[in-house]
Amino acid sequence: MGIPRPAVLLLQDGRFFNGKSFGAEGETIGEVCFNTGMTGYQEILTDPSYCRQIVTMTTPHVGNYGVNPDDIESSRIQVSGFVIKEETEIPSNWRSTQSLGDYLKEQKIVGIQGIDTRALTRHIRDHGAMNGIISTMDSDFDSLKKKLSKAPDMTGLDLAKEVTCKNQYSWSSISLSTFSRQSVNQPINFNVAAIDYGIKHNILRLLETHGCDITIFPANVTSKEIMNFNPDGVFLSNGPGDPAAVTYGIETVKELLGKIPIFGICLGHQILALALGAKTFKLKFGHRGINHPVKHLETGVVEITSQNHGFAVDLDSLPSNVEPTHVNLNDNTSEGIRCKNVPAFSVQYHPESSPGPHDSRYLFDEFIEIMISHRG
Repeated sequence: MGIPRPAVLLLQDGRFFNGKSFGAEGETIGEVCFNTGMTGYQEILTDPSYCRQIVTMTTPHVGNYGVNPDDIESSRIQVSGFVIKEETEIPSNWRSTQSLGDYLKEQKIVGIQGIDTRALTRHIRDHGAMNGIISTMDSDFDSLKKKLSKAPDMTGLDLAKEVTCKNQYSWSSISLSTFSRQSVNQPINFNVAAIDYGIKHNILRLLETHGCDITIFPANVTSKEIMNFNPDGVFLSNGPGDPAAVTYGIETVKELLGKIPIFGICLGHQILALALGAKTFKLKFGHRGINHPVKHLETGVVEITSQNHGFAVDLDSLPSNVEPTHVNLNDNTSEGIRCKNVPAFSVQYHPESSPGPHDSRYLFDEFIEIMISHRG
């Protein structure tokens, strides 16, 4: 396999880590964050919500079960770079078709391994997520700092426009493998318009298994185009970047409120909140992993959830016609809201988690219920 080239990760504040090349050779810049999940690296890599981010895995061995074509969440790897402690070069799983390192090379994604990921994670927790650069070509710190200084911060960045589809399409027209396409639990009864800010495949799979025929629209779709489609409900997807920068999406949702049932996840949650008049803010280091505790305020039940977000809704800014439904037990930030006077609700976390706990799958049933009620 050859000896990997030396690689370096330099953070915006000057902290650096020396390691070995992992995946493609080259150079990449992004916001460095960490994910605490022990599995799911392929889903993480292909989640559009990670656009422009360099993801650090906190688990020490990554790549144990290889990579397969069934577990992708979009058409390609979306992360800017990947940071691990150690790759398992010979995966062991009957579904595996290639190693993680080969997958990264194939899609020209630069990574680094052999660094102290625990130290990197502690640094991010103490000092916050920040931009970084991985290079296998340049070891001159002054040169790397100069390149890094030109990278924009995540605050104010509209990345939904970078990952959204260019034209509307029907989910049923996508060719998936037999393993990946789940059987539909009930007849198709609901026509759903999904606005793509960076949508994950497993959200679409679960909507499908709940009897929804889904048409996906670009992030810049207008309310008029949605209403002309005459859907039973509108789904607001996950996605990357600063929600406040997606002004066109906020305006569309404002115009749809009260006219049609709305369900949002992650960035969709934030866009719904902004459309309702609330505010959002950037978290110090974000929530990313498959083990985050969330309390359902109405029932008192604690759900273990999958999460991936760097911004949050300001609970103190919620207007009087909106109530919080879920809070994060680690830091008491917003994890869900519901409108009191119109059929609209959203959650910050990922109830479609794949992999991850299935505690929150009931939210798809709630979406079905409000669509039925709206039909009246």
